[in-house]
Amino acid sequence: MAAVMKTYLDPKEVEKMEAAATNQRDRLLIRLLFHLGCRISEALGITVDDIDLGRATITIQHLKYRIELSCPICDTRIGMRHTFCPRCGVRVEEAVRKATEHRRVRTLPIDEHTLQLISEYLAAGGPVIKNGRWILFGINRHRGWQVVHKCAESAGLSPLLNPDSGRTRGVSPHRLRDAFATHAVKMDDSGDGLRLLQEHLGHQSIATTMRYRKVSGEEHRKWCRRLWEQKES
Repeated sequence: MAAVMKTYLDPKEVEKMEAAATNQRDRLLIRLLFHLGCRISEALGITVDDIDLGRATITIQHLKYRIELSCPICDTRIGMRHTFCPRCGVRVEEAVRKATEHRRVRTLPIDEHTLQLISEYLAAGGPVIKNGRWILFGINRHRGWQVVHKCAESAGLSPLLNPDSGRTRGVSPHRLRDAFATHAVKMDDSGDGLRLLQEHLGHQSIATTMRYRKVSGEEHRKWCRRLWEQKES
């Protein structure tokens, strides 16, 4: 009988990845990606000033660019499928593309063990200076992906199944964010728990957060099983 492929990492597997890291920086990167549930871009953007050891928090800054289209005549915002401008009526042959910047900031609590690892990393002189700021990790996105992928391989972790496409995928930084969200929902899938998870992950829509409830719980399976337990007994 073929083994069922996993969809998400569990905390024990992430611990194996941490143990497989060959240096303090890589171990802390994996730790933060999982324990904060942050995106790789957010983790790599953390500065020393973003860390408050006294309050045990890290401020995460998420910068996102959104492309918007506008009419070249009256500057009215238009959609991708518009043939004519809804305001001035001119035929839209070539819409003007504008990149708007959206910056969101959220402050996340740090658990005691992770706080200790950060303190040790800072004391060891881990951060590097770039553009006048002390950056926690000082590596680019590509290198961050390499670190996570290599540690997963060294830990002997198998590829994961994509629940949407059905395809297998290697362990990447975003899979650690998924692992955090799934773990959080398993621990508390109440309305308040999901609201806090939404805020923690920085989701604008609760619908995005709710997908973790769907994949993490087995309530549907248990419900279905209970339907027939009494009859079979």
